Amino acid sequence: MKRILMIATGGTIASKETDKGLAPAVSSEELLSCVPEIADVCSVRTVQPFNLDSTDMRPAHWLAIARILRENYAAYDGFVVTHGTDTMAYTAAALSYLVQGGSKPIVLTGSQRSVYSRDTDARRNLADAFRFCADDRAYGVRIVFDGNVIFGTRAKKTRTRSFNAFSSIDFPAVAVMREDGPFYYIEGKKPHGAPVFYDALNENIFVLKMIPGLRADIFDYLNERCDGLIIEAFGTGGLPDYGNEAFLERLAHFLSLGKTAVLTTQVEREGSALDKYAVGRRLRDCGGVLEARCMTLEAAVAKLMWILAFAGGKEAEALFYRPVERDIF
Repeated sequence: MKRILMIATGGTIASKETDKGLAPAVSSEELLSCVPEIADVCSVRTVQPFNLDSTDMRPAHWLAIARILRENYAAYDGFVVTHGTDTMAYTAAALSYLVQGGSKPIVLTGSQRSVYSRDTDARRNLADAFRFCADDRAYGVRIVFDGNVIFGTRAKKTRTRSFNAFSSIDFPAVAVMREDGPFYYIEGKKPHGAPVFYDALNENIFVLKMIPGLRADIFDYLNERCDGLIIEAFGTGGLPDYGNEAFLERLAHFLSLGKTAVLTTQVEREGSALDKYAVGRRLRDCGGVLEARCMTLEAAVAKLMWILAFAGGKEAEALFYRPVERDIF
């Protein structure tokens, strides 16, 4: 039988009702005991580095999970990370950059309702995660949720209550889970050998969501505090003019300080296209701005944190456009 390490981090799946509302309180062993059929699929050991609502997850926790993966990689055939849904897509993206090129599956799952709820999705999701993780063809960072298997860099939480909480954005799901195991849409070529692990992230990243009438002097704040900036623009991308080109001037100054800026779109699907409109071409022609294209915001944030931990300038640009786990094309 495959040996799987379950890394429990909290979330709704591990929550119980308290006088202050649902909060993580279920241990990793207790969670696993709720789905006894997993023992027929694989041999499991559990660790629990923290027990958090995923709203409280931050890059330090991503690095802690990556360290556990690194320390245990040789001893196990795969890994299941139980996690809250609110920031699961960020964690999945981050692990895709922190653990690259591995031949073993790293599967994230959780639920929209506690494992102790009568009509929970927790038991199915947990069982599916282990079934996929134990499959000989599985590898890489994936989210398994509501029967779907999604690349860690393509996932986004798109529903707050429904069981089909996650969508694969602008890319097909890897597989769907059926009674006899995963049915693959994209099998891919399984890597060989050990992965490359990374152990640093630059948290000095800011996401600036454009709204009508936003003042350009927001850059006075950003210049002092950020190494990287992701601009969520309208439509296919671009910065407003408002008759004075203040945004372009402030952005050019930000870049002149040796910082990195990425342009993405607020629109969930189909990505940016700076060539289409004059407002986008002005931004493209100012030079130095990277374009996220079809990347999810979660992947863009995690990738920029990873890159700026050890690179800048042209090297950062080259790394940003280098595809990792189907994150950009």
